[in-house]
Amino acid sequence: MPKSKGIETATVYLPMECAKKIKHMVLQESNRQIIDEFLIIQGMKEKFLEADVSIPNKIVMFGPPGTGKTLTAFYLAHKLNLPLIVVRLDAIIHSHLGETASNIRKIFEFAKAATCVLFLDEFDAIARARDAIDEVKEMARVVNTLLQCLDEFQGDSTFIAATNLEEELDNAVWRRFDTRMTYDLPGLAELKQFLINLLGESESSLQVIEQSTPILRGCSFADIEQIILKAKRKVIIEDSEMSYEKIADAYKAYNPKAQQGDFKMSSRTSGNEEGQLVWN
Repeated sequence: MPKSKGIETATVYLPMECAKKIKHMVLQESNRQIIDEFLIIQGMKEKFLEADVSIPNKIVMFGPPGTGKTLTAFYLAHKLNLPLIVVRLDAIIHSHLGETASNIRKIFEFAKAATCVLFLDEFDAIARARDAIDEVKEMARVVNTLLQCLDEFQGDSTFIAATNLEEELDNAVWRRFDTRMTYDLPGLAELKQFLINLLGESESSLQVIEQSTPILRGCSFADIEQIILKAKRKVIIEDSEMSYEKIADAYKAYNPKAQQGDFKMSSRTSGNEEGQLVWN
């Protein structure tokens, strides 16, 4: 793995580790169809090559935070039985002239040489529209390097990019992706399925889910997970049963609307605690 500033430029997750991350995951139906077709094509590479039809290997995902973009990368790596290489932006972005572009090229060269799923979150940090960036044009050079890397990205690896700020991406970057996925807040069916994944399907759990669904509408998957975790902790502390009241109290304490407000002010998501799902 290439290094920058003396540290690794990415974190590696093996397929088994990816499987643990996605055990509660719910994919929106439209995105599940896209991923299923993508996986079918990967299993039919020889037929596509014989027909001289290009095989998709670049996916861009966009939508609000906490809706499952990062988990989709874990899911895809698990399904392809490949290591997931999660790029560290803090390592590849450098203040010295030319270093950021050099680091980007190194990480793409690594992914071409070692079959993997390469994932870059907060993609807008290096793919911002060139007519809207700094005066010294250093980031414009970074975008140019990125475009070259995307054009040259061939082989058995897959590149996945995710952003919450799709409107800020350079137009030329959009054209380099053969697969695009849009993420939204969970609908009613997805919300109920996610709660079943978290709470189970016993009669008492289903009753709690039915009661709790109305207050959780409009929350992201990440918000719902944190609310349920708070409620579960209360259940353990009090040695009691899960109830609508505990979820309602956890909702009030977590205050997801305030969390969303913090995101809008910062335009950037924060890291998750060790061991928690990463829903971005």
